[in-house]
Amino acid sequence: MKKIFWKKLSLLGLSAVMLVLTFGCGSAASGDAGSSETRAESKDSADTESGKEPKAETESGSPAESGGEKLSYSSDSGYQDEDAEIQVFIAASLNTAVTDLVKQYNEIHPKVKISLNADSSGKLLTQIEEGYSCDVFFSAAQKQMNTLEKDDKLLVEGTRKNVVNNQLCVITQKDSETKVTGLENLKDAKSIALADGSVPAGKYTRQALMALKILPETEDVSTITTEQVSEALGGVEISEQSNVSKVLAAVVEGSCEVGTTYYSDTYGYEDKLRILEKVPYELTGKVIYPIAQVQNKEATDADKKAAKDFIDFVTSEAAKPVFESYYFDTNTGE
Repeated sequence: MKKIFWKKLSLLGLSAVMLVLTFGCGSAASGDAGSSETRAESKDSADTESGKEPKAETESGSPAESGGEKLSYSSDSGYQDEDAEIQVFIAASLNTAVTDLVKQYNEIHPKVKISLNADSSGKLLTQIEEGYSCDVFFSAAQKQMNTLEKDDKLLVEGTRKNVVNNQLCVITQKDSETKVTGLENLKDAKSIALADGSVPAGKYTRQALMALKILPETEDVSTITTEQVSEALGGVEISEQSNVSKVLAAVVEGSCEVGTTYYSDTYGYEDKLRILEKVPYELTGKVIYPIAQVQNKEATDADKKAAKDFIDFVTSEAAKPVFESYYFDTNTGE
């Protein structure tokens, strides 16, 4: 069996909508969350500090210029457009869509400053449990939200909602000559970029491989290590990544031949990537993204109302076309 090697790669200046550090195949993700505030930024300007993930800040006091009419929505939060600041933790795959929504929300409510922290849902869960200031959690899977609600008792009652559905994809570079056609012959890859089991995309990949009988049956697929996946695939070289943005970066750069990420992550990379397979829901189950308000002792009353209002906005009919434009499915089956 080939060993899984680790080595750092230099920071890749992808689109500013991505929060990525590039890692070559055979490299390990750093796993360092850094600051609790990875702020979301517009597509046109990325912070490319050496050795750090690009940071982007959406300043709520600076309304976005969408060029269209302001979105309208119904809110029952009682928010009256007063000064507020909220911390919104989002799965990395939501960064582009939510950054856009924040800009549009600020056209309606310019007094609300929204800071986005984009990373893997597992890492965000850990940060919330450790006491990081968070008002809204938008996860890429139900597991992390269930933990916050049932085990940690940290959600504001009645605020949890399912928002969008996504789909796992096997991707490669546009001009790749890979023999891989999908998960069933993933063992034919020269190298694979794969999120670890705590990351929803990594969990869904393991779930699908188990459904295909490539991985053995287990109660919790997230516990299957990257080394075990490599063994099941005949010793193929795997670069373990800490979120889907880094998986995408590794494939776009060509450091890894193939990778598994979400369909929404391919937005904007149509000329650089080729989708080898959209993994059927029969193998992964639906990839539902829930959102909820988090109990935050540091939040003022205005902050709490703004957080609830922002959730109302994100889950409104008006927000659906925005999600759909970034390849999300707004039909969650409810």
